[in-house]
Amino acid sequence: MPTMVHEVLAETERKFGDKPALRVKRNGGWRTTTWSAYAKDVRRAGRALMKLGVEAGKGVTLIGYNSPEWLMADVGAVLAGAMPAGIYTTNTAEQVRYITHHCEAKVAFADTAEQLAKFVAEEANLPHLEAVVLMNHDAKVPAQHGRLRVLTWEAFLKLGDEVPQAELDARIAAQNKDSVCTLIYTSGTTGEPKAVMISHENIVWTARVILDALGVVPGEQVTLSYLPLSHIAEQLLSVHGPMAMGSILYFAESLEKLGENLSEVRPTLFMGVPRVWEKIQAKMVAAGTNAPPIRKKLVAWARKTGLAGGYAEQRREAKPLLYPLAKKLVFDKVRQRLGLDRASICVTSAAPISRDTLEFFLALGIPILEVYGMSECAGPATYSPPDRYRTGKCGVVLPGTELKIAEDGEICLRGKHVFKGYLKDPESTKNAIDDEGWLHTGDIGTLDKDGFLQITDRKKDLLITAGGENIAPQVLEGLLKGIPIVAQAVVVGDRRKYLAALLTLDPERIQTEAALAGSAAKTIAEAASCDVFRRHLEKQIEDVNEKLARVQTIKRFTIVPSEFTIDGGELTPTMKVKRKVVNEKYRSEIEALYAEGVADAAS
Repeated sequence: MPTMVHEVLAETERKFGDKPALRVKRNGGWRTTTWSAYAKDVRRAGRALMKLGVEAGKGVTLIGYNSPEWLMADVGAVLAGAMPAGIYTTNTAEQVRYITHHCEAKVAFADTAEQLAKFVAEEANLPHLEAVVLMNHDAKVPAQHGRLRVLTWEAFLKLGDEVPQAELDARIAAQNKDSVCTLIYTSGTTGEPKAVMISHENIVWTARVILDALGVVPGEQVTLSYLPLSHIAEQLLSVHGPMAMGSILYFAESLEKLGENLSEVRPTLFMGVPRVWEKIQAKMVAAGTNAPPIRKKLVAWARKTGLAGGYAEQRREAKPLLYPLAKKLVFDKVRQRLGLDRASICVTSAAPISRDTLEFFLALGIPILEVYGMSECAGPATYSPPDRYRTGKCGVVLPGTELKIAEDGEICLRGKHVFKGYLKDPESTKNAIDDEGWLHTGDIGTLDKDGFLQITDRKKDLLITAGGENIAPQVLEGLLKGIPIVAQAVVVGDRRKYLAALLTLDPERIQTEAALAGSAAKTIAEAASCDVFRRHLEKQIEDVNEKLARVQTIKRFTIVPSEFTIDGGELTPTMKVKRKVVNEKYRSEIEALYAEGVADAAS
């Protein structure tokens, strides 16, 4: 089995050379790159980086939306012995500067003039950076770009033709399976990001094992790339997974066009972060409210049958007798409308997902398989087999690896997927990996008798109430997000007498939910200030509280009159809530929940 990236690429080129590798929509039509052409341009990119003076062991940064050029630059950097580091497109100029300077990048890639401007704005603080390559073929080189050399993609590739193949081969030969080939900068919910060093073996071994475990057939898969390539999950899905199985990778035109592209591409394997699944769910629910009464009754019956069938399948029992009829009349049509009719594997990862969303899709014959992992283990630590999954559980440990629960409940991992350490940060590395090679994840979880993992919280996020009770807020937040109108929930109450919550609302459900409540609200802000709407939401929170122990119940809540966003600072690029930012940004609202008069009433 290959242990290095270039070996995987060479093997796939030999097997699938003339078959499609990449498809991107340009000028209204899908343009195809074969595996042979892909491999050729990857090598040209590697040689071009060498021509520009990129040294082995140094960084190369990339910022831009998913494209063939992004992949070619990334893998080309790996072949040249460099360490490519993706940057989230939403990052500020200062954040771009931090990553580019930290990995000592001499060359950076950007897809637009707007992204290029972030490097230009910080060039005085980027002594290593000399050149920026524009990956977008339509991007124009601006007249003013300071001291930085700016190259079009075509001009960049032509530089590679000036470097002999033998020189690139020498760079490749100097690497081994333990060489660092990729940097993943953690988006982080606090502080500066850390650079996770991923080796050739880490990424190649992990990609191969997860694909084998999921039963993926080489050469027969179709996937759609749309999540940030700077994230480890999308690196596996778009860069190393397709390379390992010789599949076809399509690039979505944009997040806004994801639904349209799904219908066109009809992937066989699809991964959505929880917010993507929640958005699809919200749109389907909103559309369902306008359906004729007979259609509503049919869908309600089908969903009840589907949910029973989904859980029966998990217990390895027979599905309801009329399940095939529900599938024919409803489930197949829903899958086709969503573009998931060919998807044998639908996955969620990167952040917690509510049971309500999982059961919504399970009831429509679309089981969503949960995967748990992190950048520090090259992506997945556990996976859910398509023929053996549990709703609400993160699956079983990846074959060939180890997982244990420490005495304090922390999840620890060991295996070939565990990273090499944090770049230039030996102290954090020592804190993450102990002397026995166990990676301490910082997550709290439990294992059931069948080996299925359930995440209960982040170790640092545990709340300790004034009464000394340890509370896992993510469990409660998952239940609150099960209320259809709730988009995000943040439970507070550390060192307080009781728990309270900050809630954001789903804008696509406002009018429907307001009508149910008898409220005239039409916007999030109007709903947040409407007493009628608030009482309607309060009743649903009381229903949640009935399922909880008294110390876990939510005594007070406030509706935040706007959404949590990446630009607003409340969410990471992978849509995780930055708890510390939320607590600071909404400090006055939180304090109001514990004001003396309110506290007395809640006690």
